[in-house]
Amino acid sequence: MSEGDAGEVGYLGPAGTFTEAALRRLDPVAAETAWAAPNVPAALEAVRDGSIEAALVPFENSVEGSVSATLDELIRGQPLVITAEVHIEVEFALMARPGTELSDVRRVSTHPVAIAQTREWLAANLPDAEVIPESSTARAAVLVGAEVYDAAVAAPLAAERHGLHVLVGGIADRQGAVTRFIRLARPGVVPQATGADVTTVVAYLRRNHAGALLELLNQFAMRGVDLVRLESRPTGEALGQYCFAIEALGHISEPRVAEALAGLHRICADVRFLGSYPRADGTPTTVTEVATAAAHEQSRAWLEGLSR
Repeated sequence: MSEGDAGEVGYLGPAGTFTEAALRRLDPVAAETAWAAPNVPAALEAVRDGSIEAALVPFENSVEGSVSATLDELIRGQPLVITAEVHIEVEFALMARPGTELSDVRRVSTHPVAIAQTREWLAANLPDAEVIPESSTARAAVLVGAEVYDAAVAAPLAAERHGLHVLVGGIADRQGAVTRFIRLARPGVVPQATGADVTTVVAYLRRNHAGALLELLNQFAMRGVDLVRLESRPTGEALGQYCFAIEALGHISEPRVAEALAGLHRICADVRFLGSYPRADGTPTTVTEVATAAAHEQSRAWLEGLSR
């Protein structure tokens, strides 16, 4: 492995990915010396073994949903925690070697998520071109420079990084798509609550039965915790065995969230805590009057008073 000394930050590479652009926004200083990982598993394994301090990887897209490579690594690998997130509006460009015209393009490459988001444009403007998936948009750009492909669909940054010419910019089928990136580190100190936080966990069912999912959801509903994301994923252990990735508004230091997680732990075979961290959009969490920390403290004081 060639990522460099421990303490560095890694990101899904190669240079010129949207992930690098996200890291530049989140931590411009770290981005200057960051290691470009060849894929998501390599980035996260480098964090796990201590080769690097943290890694930034894509987690979710507003059009295509979860990035399965990241979510599956968090579900099945050694535990990691999310310490920060950043959102990037995705802008796709078609790029090629200098001197290439649109009519010259016969083989186009990009990441499968980018294919899904530019399919209509490619069909309308390059109907005869072969579209070939690659491990990242920037990897596709690198291979265009190596004359493997005629053109790539990637971030404009990739053209800058790899000496390519942008043939057409803004080619996404749906403008305004946003990708969410997360910074992952080894378990340790949880970022302090800000009032605009999200908590991510993975719940593994003790056994599947009628109402099992409802039991999970009730742990949050009865404590006034708003869920913003719920997704089932196979555990990888056997056909039909699933776990649930859950994201809730709030911080583990808040009584309502802590009680919900404790309740979840009681009814599940396991609960993997993936972090409590500030929301990228900074939107404060709305908490009902009966779910506030003050309400919890009043209830606790009342209960303690009954035994005096």
